[in-house]
Amino acid sequence: MKLNEHQSKLLLSEAGIPVPPGVLLDRSQLEQVSFPFPFPVVAKAQVLAGGRGKAGGITIVPSHQNFFSRVAPLFDLTIDKESVPLVRVEQAASIVREMYLSCTVYRAGRSILLTAGKHGGVDIESSEPKDILSLEIDPICGLHDYQIRDIFFHYGLEKKHWPEFLRIVSALHRQFKTKGLLLAEINPLVLTGDEQLLALDGKVELDDNMVDIDHDQARFEQPEHRTRQENTAKQFGLSFHTLGGFVGLMVNGAGLAMATMDCLNYSELPAANFLDLGGKADQKAMRAAFDILFTDPGVQVVFINIFAGILSCERVAESMLAALDGTPPAKPMVIRFAGNGDRQGRALVRSMGCADIHLVRDLPEGIATLRTLVTPPADLPDFLRIEIPEHKPARAPKKSANPTPFPLSGTSRVLVQGITGREGGLHARLMQEYGTSITAGVTPFKGGTTCLDVPVYNTVLEACRDHRFEATVIFVPPALAADAIIEAADAGIPWIVCITEGIPQHRMLCVLERLQRSPSRLIGPNTPGLIVPGQTKLGIMPGHIFTPGDVAVFSRSGTLTYESVIRLSEAGIGQSVCAGIGGDPFVGQGFVNLCQRVRHDGRTRAVLVLGEIGGTAEEELAQYIRESGFELPVLGFVAGQTAPAGKRLGHAGAILENGTSGIRDKLTTMHEAGITLCPDLDSIPKLVSDRIS
Repeated sequence: MKLNEHQSKLLLSEAGIPVPPGVLLDRSQLEQVSFPFPFPVVAKAQVLAGGRGKAGGITIVPSHQNFFSRVAPLFDLTIDKESVPLVRVEQAASIVREMYLSCTVYRAGRSILLTAGKHGGVDIESSEPKDILSLEIDPICGLHDYQIRDIFFHYGLEKKHWPEFLRIVSALHRQFKTKGLLLAEINPLVLTGDEQLLALDGKVELDDNMVDIDHDQARFEQPEHRTRQENTAKQFGLSFHTLGGFVGLMVNGAGLAMATMDCLNYSELPAANFLDLGGKADQKAMRAAFDILFTDPGVQVVFINIFAGILSCERVAESMLAALDGTPPAKPMVIRFAGNGDRQGRALVRSMGCADIHLVRDLPEGIATLRTLVTPPADLPDFLRIEIPEHKPARAPKKSANPTPFPLSGTSRVLVQGITGREGGLHARLMQEYGTSITAGVTPFKGGTTCLDVPVYNTVLEACRDHRFEATVIFVPPALAADAIIEAADAGIPWIVCITEGIPQHRMLCVLERLQRSPSRLIGPNTPGLIVPGQTKLGIMPGHIFTPGDVAVFSRSGTLTYESVIRLSEAGIGQSVCAGIGGDPFVGQGFVNLCQRVRHDGRTRAVLVLGEIGGTAEEELAQYIRESGFELPVLGFVAGQTAPAGKRLGHAGAILENGTSGIRDKLTTMHEAGITLCPDLDSIPKLVSDRIS
């Protein structure tokens, strides 16, 4: 969650960082305002976009007589497509020098960076590399005094400024770490005419996962910066963005939602929005989703595409019927159910007997049905399909002379952490029904009981005294999940599968640092799990869609995994192992690690990688393939090709950052490494078959 400047400065000042005194105003307060500080003042438009200064969003007001005439026009501005709901007015400062200072979570380096620029303000954009100093901060040990000295002498400040500088940098890092921030930026940090250091401007980004845990951070919410639809979605835990087309989109899971969005956009049925239900399809959330879609004048028809794993199609249908309350939908709906509870879900929808609700079997039938229900406008958005280079001639998959089987099988003994919880108990039972050897469970204060005919222990350590485990599956709340991962690693369990979504990024950085000293291997978090078809299932994947075979499937998305696997299975192509690496920015085993595990598996003859926009997991795999001479054919599909830059689509990892090289370079890098690119979901079975035949 991005904070505006006023809220950012409030958070900085609470840490003891000096900021100019200021007040926040809306338009109605302009004519009756008084200030606890003298003129001249500076009025600043409060938006979450950049480029405010160049757009005329900052003005100096020399006296009270000029105030209304200078400040009122700020509310009429549009800055990078954002209106101005609020203005901060603060005491003007005399500036001798401007510098740049920030703490940020650095996704590519899996680290925290403290960055200092000799020049601040707008000049930071044109700084020479030698003027920028970036230091990695240990996520466990924290900031060292010598690093603060490095920055102080980089700035070239005088000795008399050291005590205040030490306090400011220490306070910035302390607040950054305590609040679990993603970004804490002071730009500029100024030296004033009276020799004081002052945070003249600030930018802070909160981790949404941390806000859910530390409820005090919710006070920084500024609903004025969001539309009514966005506020409704946020209230009910839905991921929502307006996109501008005419097909209202409701999907579960970011990967499938992005792939569906791409499919609609490339089919001249552009999506009006991105709406990811996630696992929150209760009646209230469904009512909110329908309110968003049905009241949008641009939406002609609604497409609901659900491939259920942890979510049940039956539950979605029940929530949908309750939300409609026996009345026909306000707009035609096309519904596709697959996965967990799909038959029951379809039966419930049919029971409505509504002519405006159309059930379809799959995504292609959904597209065909949508075409019959809409009248496309003449000015369709132009989504040029990214040209996928033709795949290279297939080479016969090489078999290893000394095969090393994948380390998990039907005989692997499995622990379930959180087995007595609702989700843990449900999916432990489904894992048992699949054939997984659930040996024990852990729930604090439930030790000595049984669940699903297996013993329950208070701690992992207690369970490991009585049993030997090859793997553990974690179903615990986000606030406890990082600790649960470390607990399993410290107990020496070889494979850790963390289903939990919503772990703060700071905590995951500490987990990954700790795991570097452990032989345990982590799948996830925010993963559907891992399955060896026909043998064992660790997680929430709907087991009936998988068939034993010789293609390994590794993915950043659960629902995208299901969508691809069912197409492979229906084409007679089985799978050797399938794993979701997780949808978060920081996860355990990546594409490279898992490809190393199947490289000499003996059963695996090809690898299918299902990627997404954002991050560098696909590029890292391409580099590994080039440098290692990886013997198996690798195919890749990337969802989100039509996504707008800077939007977080569903989970935290699915974001195409502004200023990155973009999806085209990602695909080019993969192709140049010899990865066969699949242009769409429909092409996957044929291309996989070509590579293994």
